[in-house]
Amino acid sequence: MTVMDSAPGTDEYWMGRALALARQAAEQDEVPVGALIVRDGEVIGVGFNCPIGSHDPSAHAEIRALRDAAQKTGNYRLAGATLYVTIEPCTMCAGALVHGRISRLVYGATEPKAGAVVSQTRFLEQPFLNWRIDVTGGVLAGECEQLISDFFSRRRDAKRRGRMQVKADS
Repeated sequence: MTVMDSAPGTDEYWMGRALALARQAAEQDEVPVGALIVRDGEVIGVGFNCPIGSHDPSAHAEIRALRDAAQKTGNYRLAGATLYVTIEPCTMCAGALVHGRISRLVYGATEPKAGAVVSQTRFLEQPFLNWRIDVTGGVLAGECEQLISDFFSRRRDAKRRGRMQVKADS
């Protein structure tokens, strides 16, 4: 299934909206990750990666969506809400989801290097946590993976071109 095939209100529909946010991050030369929080069929928080531009190492898409939702609802606890994010969350973000009492996490692509849900660790399954989150992974994974892959490919190409330019100028 693709974004174009998804019906409003489905996981694929919401992930399509998260992908649009991820593209906004890419336009700002940030790693393209987008997130949104939905409760009762309504978007209550949105965010996309911007740690570089904001000079904030915690400005991941998930954190920004949590902050937005907490401000909009007037409550830092977001029980009953689902967070949609294009890439598997890191440890920092997984911890924040627990503290924010997110009820459900839906992610697109796995993150082999730093994913804390299934890739590097299963943080959300730790017995010491005081909140449980239902997890669904792989929603529109191909599109999410492609967006990240294309971004880093362009970045590597630009870096190579820069090195070639320096050599040509020498």
